Amino acid sequence: MTTIWRSSVLLVALLVAACSPDAPKFRGTDITGADFGKELALTGHDGKPRTLADFRGKVVVLFFGYTHCPDVCPTTLVEMAEVMKKLGKDAARVQVLFVTVDPERDTPEVLGQYVPAFDPRFLGLYGDLAATQRAAKEFKIFYEKRAGSAPGAYTVDHSGQSYVIDPQGQLRLFVRYDRIAQDLADDLRALLAEKR
Repeated sequence: MTTIWRSSVLLVALLVAACSPDAPKFRGTDITGADFGKELALTGHDGKPRTLADFRGKVVVLFFGYTHCPDVCPTTLVEMAEVMKKLGKDAARVQVLFVTVDPERDTPEVLGQYVPAFDPRFLGLYGDLAATQRAAKEFKIFYEKRAGSAPGAYTVDHSGQSYVIDPQGQLRLFVRYDRIAQDLADDLRALLAEKR
């Protein structure tokens, strides 16, 4: 009977802790403690080498895509730009990173024209084929080139989720591409207000 009572007390304590006002309640999927998404080493469209450590102190929203994407990528970037507007002055504490899965066509010049067109604070990241594969593997991103009608007219199938990394550099949230407009601003505010 003592074991059951102790288990009940422990369960109640956990439930109270989870419901405390200090525990953030996210709309996106909380993946705090995930064993992936810890490293990123690519180059910004501005030519500077970048790692996640460069953005410590900010909340980072990370998205993989490519500039020739006909639908998910531009829609995601438009919605992220709207989220930044909703955040007002807090947007200065958020960094959106767009990682290309098409380094063959997405040169620094192309990324430099495309990514900041949605919001000048957004940063495009690229690497060679090996660096792109490492980054995709680290964040569990699927991508695959699909042949088109001409050699340069291919498309790239790819995962559409975004990830959110807290100011301490920890992976915290998985955000579905169809929930950015509804969920992301509130989740970013919660992370920015979090005391850790």
